[in-house]
Amino acid sequence: MNLAHFFLRIARRDPEAPAVALGARTLRTYRELVERAARLAAGLRGRLGCRDGDRVAIVMENRPEYLEIELAAWWVGLAIVPINAKLHPKELGWILGNAEPRVCFASTKLAPAVAEGGVPPGCTPIEVPSADYAALFAADPHPLLPVEPDRLAWLFYTSGTTGRPKGAMITHRNLRAMSYAYHVDVDEVAPRSVLLHAAPLSHGSGCYVSPHAAVGSCHLVPESAGFDEAEVVELCRVWDRVHLFAAPTMVNRIVRRVREHGPEPVGLSTIVYGGAPMYLADLEEAHRVLGFKLAQLYGQGESPMCITALSKREHAAAARAGRRDILQSAGTPQLVCEVIVADEEGRALPPGEVGEVLVRGDSVVPGYWRNPEATAATMGTGWLKTGDLGSFDPAGYLTLKDRSKDLIISGGANIYPREVEEALLTHPKVKEVSVVGLPDPEWGEQVVACVVAEPGTRAEELDAHCLAQIARFKRPKRYVFLEALPKSAYGKILKRELRERLLRGEEEGAPGRG
Repeated sequence: MNLAHFFLRIARRDPEAPAVALGARTLRTYRELVERAARLAAGLRGRLGCRDGDRVAIVMENRPEYLEIELAAWWVGLAIVPINAKLHPKELGWILGNAEPRVCFASTKLAPAVAEGGVPPGCTPIEVPSADYAALFAADPHPLLPVEPDRLAWLFYTSGTTGRPKGAMITHRNLRAMSYAYHVDVDEVAPRSVLLHAAPLSHGSGCYVSPHAAVGSCHLVPESAGFDEAEVVELCRVWDRVHLFAAPTMVNRIVRRVREHGPEPVGLSTIVYGGAPMYLADLEEAHRVLGFKLAQLYGQGESPMCITALSKREHAAAARAGRRDILQSAGTPQLVCEVIVADEEGRALPPGEVGEVLVRGDSVVPGYWRNPEATAATMGTGWLKTGDLGSFDPAGYLTLKDRSKDLIISGGANIYPREVEEALLTHPKVKEVSVVGLPDPEWGEQVVACVVAEPGTRAEELDAHCLAQIARFKRPKRYVFLEALPKSAYGKILKRELRERLLRGEEEGAPGRG
C-alpha cells in the first residue's frame, strides 16, 4: 500500500481537518493538501518527466511546501531525498550527485548553495516559491498509484560524521511498520491533534509525518522555520494537543524557558525525545516543570524511529515507583522488530551482559544506496548492527551504554562515557558535559570530561563529586571547560569533533586528582 493512502483516507473521512499550518494560521485542510499533492504529482510526471522509482530531492528549511512535495512524490511512486539544510554546498553537491534525483526543490534561501554545490546532469532545479513551482500545479490531479511494499520511499542520508554519508533506503514497508509501532509503543495521538515540526523535517521530525497523517494530525511549521524554545512554548498555548519530536538538548531548552520565564505550555501533549541520551537529572527536571509529557524512542536511520520505546505512561509509572533504572533505560523493543544484545559472534547474551544491539524486522531497511560493501558490513548477517552497546534487564528493558566507538578502555577496564556524564550532571554547577577517551601511553586511553559549567567551577570540586558517585578508575583524568559543546543540526553532541580539538591541542584541561 502506498504511504500516500494515509493522507487520502483522512481527506475522504474528515476532509476539513486542518492538515498544514504556519504559526497560528491553518493553510490547508486534508482535502486541499491531497488535491494540491495530486496536481503536483501530475506536474512531476508530465512536465518534469519523472518515472517510477525516480528521486525527488528537497533542500529546504522547514516550510509548509515540504509536506505537499513529499506527498506528491509518494503519490506517483517516486522517492524523496530530504537533505539537511545546514550542509555546506560541497556536501549538498555530493549527496545530489550520489542520489541522482530527477528534480531538486530548493527554497529561495538555499537555492544558491545548491547551485554552488552543483546539480547533477538530468536533474531539474526548482526554486520554492517561484513561477516554475506554481506551474507544476496546472495539470489535472493525478490518480494515486499503487506501489509494491519494498518500493523506495525515502533516501535517508546519514550525518556523515565519520566519512561520506550513506543513503539508507527506507521503503514504504519500513515507514508503514514504523507508523504502526508508533501508535502502539510510543505515543497516543488523537484525530485532529497537532504535530509541531520544530526539529528538521529532513530527519527526525519528518519521520513522524506518516504516523500523524494516519490519524489526521495537523502538521504545524513554526514561523521561524526551525527550533526556538520561546516560539515552541507560545505555539503550545495557541494550539491544543501538540506533539513534537525533540533532541534532548532541545527538551532542556524548553524546560529552562518554562522554568525561568513561563508561561505554562498548556496545549502540550507529548515531547518524544531521541537521538541522544536524556540524562536522568534532566529527565527528572523535565517531569517537575512540564509534568509527565515525555516519551522516548531509540532508533536509527536504518530502522527509522523504531528499535525500542518508553512511553509517557511508562515514564510516569517508573517515576512514581522510584524506578530510576527504567527511566535511564531506552525502553523495550517495539512491536514490529526483534532486538537482541549480542557478542562479537552475533550470539544473544543473557540479561545483564553488555554487547552490541542488533535489530531485525519490517522496520529495518534493505540496505544502503549504491553501497553494497556497507550493506554487507552492517546488515549482511540478517541483523542490523547498530554500533551501540547495551544490556537488557530481566524484564526486557534495554539500557544503552554508549556507541561502541565511544567506549573507553583504560588500563584494560571498560569505561562507558555515559556513566561518567550522568555523575557529573548531578553537580549543581554543571550545565552540559561530554566525556571522551584520548590516547595515553601508560593506560591506553585516558578519560577526559569536556564541561560547560557556571563561572568559577573548579576541576577539584568536580573530581570530588565524581569520586563520591562512581569508581575511582572511571573518573576523568582531565577536565576541559568550554563555553559550548559542538553539536550537529539535530542537537547531537559531536564527540568526534571534541576528540579532534583535544588531539590538536586546541583545548587545555585541568587534571583530575589521583
